[in-house]
Amino acid sequence: MTVRDTLLVQQRDLQRALAETYVERDTRIAGSGTSLIKVITGPRRAGKSFFAIHHLARSSDRSFGYVNFDDERLTNLLDYDEIIAAVDSVYNKPKVLLLDEVQNLPEWELFVNRLARQGYDLVITGSNAHLLSAELSTHLTGRYLQTFILPFSFAEFLRLTSRELTMQEKIAALPAYAEGGGYPEPLVKRFSSRDYLATLFDSIVYKDIVKRFRVRSVQGIEDLARYLLSNTASEYSYGSLARITRSKSPMTVQKYLGYLEETFLFFSLPRFSFRVKDQVASNKKIYCSDTGFIAAKAFRFSGNRGKMYENLVAIALWKLQLQGQASVFYWKNAQQEEVDFVIQKGGQVTALIQVCTDLTVEKTRSREIRALLKASRELKCDNLVILSERVEKIETAEWFGMVGTVHYIPLWKWLVGPGDSSGS
Repeated sequence: MTVRDTLLVQQRDLQRALAETYVERDTRIAGSGTSLIKVITGPRRAGKSFFAIHHLARSSDRSFGYVNFDDERLTNLLDYDEIIAAVDSVYNKPKVLLLDEVQNLPEWELFVNRLARQGYDLVITGSNAHLLSAELSTHLTGRYLQTFILPFSFAEFLRLTSRELTMQEKIAALPAYAEGGGYPEPLVKRFSSRDYLATLFDSIVYKDIVKRFRVRSVQGIEDLARYLLSNTASEYSYGSLARITRSKSPMTVQKYLGYLEETFLFFSLPRFSFRVKDQVASNKKIYCSDTGFIAAKAFRFSGNRGKMYENLVAIALWKLQLQGQASVFYWKNAQQEEVDFVIQKGGQVTALIQVCTDLTVEKTRSREIRALLKASRELKCDNLVILSERVEKIETAEWFGMVGTVHYIPLWKWLVGPGDSSGS
């Protein structure tokens, strides 16, 4: 099959995708209308390509060319000019190009740089955060803007239903969202996500990590991924992970965890400290990028709603961090009292957030409030939030002379607009 034939087949895939149901995303492409390279990054199958082609189809007054590099017939080419010649033939010499999963092309950054110099309006997608950021910053300094596309947020998940939902229907939708996750394809096409997500997770581990980075200990990275899935929202150190997963050394674990985070399967939040040195030295907390993976792959995690809901909040805040809108941490004092999330903007702590599924237990409620008040005094932040399933109120709390106003917000409502309580 020639390069032109390959692009003709991809063009048909493009036309089918444009005809499919599209759920409007809450994100916009950074740099639209400028000559800067538009970079769209995020996990595999999260909807990057779908988002890009629908954006270009609606917003561009010019036709665009499309090349999907998740195809070995293209990535094995030695002469990249063959690709441009085929694009010109199939799409009538477009000046707007969408290059999909471009990190699969050897020395792709040099190719992209050359196209940019030649005046092409480029939109590129990729599924590896490190490869993209490291190579773009080296070869395209100041000439690109980045947009992150993750699986559906809860607001986007609700948008799958065309009719307006009642409050009770939104509340009822939250457990289904937590269990099934936000990956678009099973949700839009309405089939069970469990097997799909289990297969996708394994595919990312093998295709984007084991194969790309030539990982020798496949069992080691499998054990690490499985342990992290079953212990999301928990603290870790490289040493403890090395002992648990029987890896050779903490350095190996650090490398493997880096791979898992670069492919957007997991992310970590550091412990808050005003001293960067202490932040680096302290344990971090691990979260999964989509709770559907946890339900599909984790061992003995089902039924732990508290951890699952905390992970949902972490994902929403992680999105703010990826977009450069906030820095996110957790807080813990010497007495091991903990606040789930610390939001920092412009050097100031703007919100302290606890996630608690059951506030009817007085001991639990008292523990959450006590930690909030102590963190409030230490971090000089009076925006105190407790997220639970249904409670919505504002009350004044006190603990041995420490006083604060606590905002109780139902989790479903906060997830629809997390910026509302993050100090924005």
